Amino acid sequence: MPQYKSFPLPDTAEGLTEAEILSWHVQPGDEVTVNQIIVEIETAKAAVELPCPWAGVVTELHVRPGDTVTVGTPILTIDTDPGGAAAPAPAPAAAAPAEEEMKPLVGYGSKTVTAKRRARKGPAVPAEPAAAAVQEQVGQAFTSTNGSAPAAVRPAPAQPEPAAAGGYVPLAKPPVRKLAKDLGVDLRSLTGTGADGVITREDVQQAASAPEQAAAPVATRGGERRVPIKGVRKMTAQAMVSSAFTAPHVTEFLTVDVTPMMELRARLKNHREFRDVRLTPLAFCARAVTMAIKRTPEVNAAWDEAAQEIVYKDYVHLGIAAATPRGLIVPKVRDAERMSLRELAVALDELTTTAREGKTPPGDMVNGTFTITNVGVFGVDTGTPIINPGESAILAFGAIRDMPWVVDGDIKVRKVCQLALSFDHRLVDGQQGSEFLADVGALLADPGMAMTF
Repeated sequence: MPQYKSFPLPDTAEGLTEAEILSWHVQPGDEVTVNQIIVEIETAKAAVELPCPWAGVVTELHVRPGDTVTVGTPILTIDTDPGGAAAPAPAPAAAAPAEEEMKPLVGYGSKTVTAKRRARKGPAVPAEPAAAAVQEQVGQAFTSTNGSAPAAVRPAPAQPEPAAAGGYVPLAKPPVRKLAKDLGVDLRSLTGTGADGVITREDVQQAASAPEQAAAPVATRGGERRVPIKGVRKMTAQAMVSSAFTAPHVTEFLTVDVTPMMELRARLKNHREFRDVRLTPLAFCARAVTMAIKRTPEVNAAWDEAAQEIVYKDYVHLGIAAATPRGLIVPKVRDAERMSLRELAVALDELTTTAREGKTPPGDMVNGTFTITNVGVFGVDTGTPIINPGESAILAFGAIRDMPWVVDGDIKVRKVCQLALSFDHRLVDGQQGSEFLADVGALLADPGMAMTF
């Protein structure tokens, strides 16, 4: 007889509580194999593809693309024994025909499709109790092998339905929804040109390139545009508010002549060990930070409020703030203190490329010890960065500019940048913060100082 197993949303990262369903890679009636990718989700940190732990036939999708789901909530059901012996025949009123006419979930288009799945076994289950049963499964075991299908939320009709914000859920396929999200286009502001009003990729691309030509938003007033707070933006907001109102921030600034560093960078580009490496000023900054931490370990410590302890760390998991289409994330370079300048350059290049592609694993964005935010890439001189929760300091690395500078009593044009260090005054005293910032500045102003560290 059929063996139904429900797949709950797993915790893909430490402390994950919810995630948004981006797109389904399977539909009811599809056969799946072990480790086949079945769904793409967006956590508060990254987009993640989830594999299937079983082989079988998909019988139900319990959530739609765009839904935010709590960890532990069943998101689909699979029959792992579709060829098993038949169960007792259900009552005629409850039986679903073998070639049942099913309307797809909102976002998959409005055409009716023929579901290629086996007739459903077991007693009839009303829609409302089914939804309640799904809620009761939150946090329960992965499987249900009693021979009857677990209660499930039925697929919604394809026509637009009221949205929480008072507008309507637009018709668009999951890849189109993802494209719109990446380009910052509100689907509710568009009129679909596809069959039955479905929004197409061309509709989204046209709106992104000429937003003034897009249809007026349905759920807006007075030129406003409302976007749900979720995903990376929600995580960033919670973290920054928690840090700003928990750790007493102090920010210090230092202007540095980095001409010697830039000259060394130019020479190293022709060195055989660096010819195939993208050697950026950020790599020099990262190397200076890891060396300076050895002399001021307080900036690499953590405040444990629950245990009433200060945790000093002998390793440096260096966070690099990276701007991505999904928002700001901070992936980590693990054990950065053990890396040479070349190794750091390679690691930073790989880290930023992966982050911009939205492929950073959730595990790479937790347990950092110190962060650098490179505001210089945006042409910004400096700022007052907010410390990441669980850390004690963050360094802003500003733009490198040609500026007048006094050298041996003469004014010359030099390469100059500004540094800003924010630190938690519970852990780091003013003297310690100042010494650390001065060490970083000294290493950038004269890389030869590294010989003395």
